[in-house]
Amino acid sequence: MRPTLQPKLTARATYTVPIERTVPHLLPEAGHFTQMPQVLATGYLVGLVEWACMQALDGHLDDGERTLGIHVDLSHEAPTPPGQTLTIDVELAEVAGRILTFGVTASDEAAVVCRGTHQRAVIDLDRFESMLSARTADGQVPA
Repeated sequence: MRPTLQPKLTARATYTVPIERTVPHLLPEAGHFTQMPQVLATGYLVGLVEWACMQALDGHLDDGERTLGIHVDLSHEAPTPPGQTLTIDVELAEVAGRILTFGVTASDEAAVVCRGTHQRAVIDLDRFESMLSARTADGQVPA
């Protein structure tokens, strides 16, 4: 981790919701999802929050380091239909060793959609892939 990895780092991401990121498309094999309204799925919202947090870290990690999401505590307060743009604001609130805690808010044109916290852990990618390889039956990390 670089010395610049300090609280108060921020990022803002925008994302226009396509139909493919709505609830019926989250797990098409699950009939419960396919019967739901076409609004941004919470599962995709979590991914967008993770992406915004990763963007905040650009330029602040050493070569070979990555971050993995380890905890999510988010509300999902309002539906976002396809075609609307979501704006996700994140701020690094705490650096505790290799654990990073972000404050998160997201809004669309009509309402606050999400607020909460997200934690990420800084990992050494080679070490992580070695550990993962040890967990697979044939010792190979899936491509």
